Amino acid sequence: MSKKLILLFTGILLCLNVLAWQEVFVLNQAKFLKIDFLSVGQGDSEFIETPEGYQILIDGGPSSAVLQKLAERMPFWDRTIDIVILTHPEKDHMTGLLDVLQRYNIKYFLWTGVVKDNPENKKLADLLQKAKANNNFLASLTGQVAKTKVVAVNSGQKIQAGSALIEFLYPFESVAGKILKASANDDCAVNKITYGKNSFIFTGDIDSKAEYQLANSYKLANLKANVLKVAHHGSKYSTSNLFLENVRPEYAVIEVGKNSYGHPTSEVLQRLENFGINTFITQRDGDIEFISDGKDIIKITN
Repeated sequence: MSKKLILLFTGILLCLNVLAWQEVFVLNQAKFLKIDFLSVGQGDSEFIETPEGYQILIDGGPSSAVLQKLAERMPFWDRTIDIVILTHPEKDHMTGLLDVLQRYNIKYFLWTGVVKDNPENKKLADLLQKAKANNNFLASLTGQVAKTKVVAVNSGQKIQAGSALIEFLYPFESVAGKILKASANDDCAVNKITYGKNSFIFTGDIDSKAEYQLANSYKLANLKANVLKVAHHGSKYSTSNLFLENVRPEYAVIEVGKNSYGHPTSEVLQRLENFGINTFITQRDGDIEFISDGKDIIKITN
């Protein structure tokens, strides 16, 4: 075989190889929304990545365990999270965020603005003040620092994160600046994330009273969602029949760890079973990841 033929044959093989890799690259660029329900003990934390690469963290769990979960999902050089949502300032949802605020640059911090008079809330206020002033030392080492925008949210507010829409459903009125002595569960920032035909509802720790208000609100077109984050770790005082009738989820996730409250309760598990809902429990199943292509939930892993 002549040298010219060998070079021609080699060139053809190289072209075919490049085309093959281009095809693989295109396949890998399929637009997926990924939602991870993180197993962080007796508390809530969810990490979301949109098709465009926006990163969203809802709640931070009861400890620094969320830091390891983030490290497993984000490149080591990435010290920026686009949106952090705190549903309410209770320890089992907020404590991990205190660590996140000290180690990551947060572009937007969204919460209701309701506070409790305790050391954890005072530390949160201090960290948010520093973040707004651009004083995150660890993040500054990467050159990724920008001032954090802290926004108080309530029903009707929407944020477009690429092709994913975040819509806040509750509370119906602003509670920013409200100081609580008792539980903050009644003032949770309930939100719904929609991507194409798929949607996910994150309920925080609301009880059946708030569920009733949501189900009967003239403000909401509908509550239907493919995936429901079960409220209050499976407490019997949440996840009412009325709420399930309105949401009609295919899947439910209960975020729970070892506890003395009896969570998740048999009453809630029975209600979910009665509605034929496929239920995952982080204490039993570990981290649970849903992947959506905007038409279907195409993959669930744990």
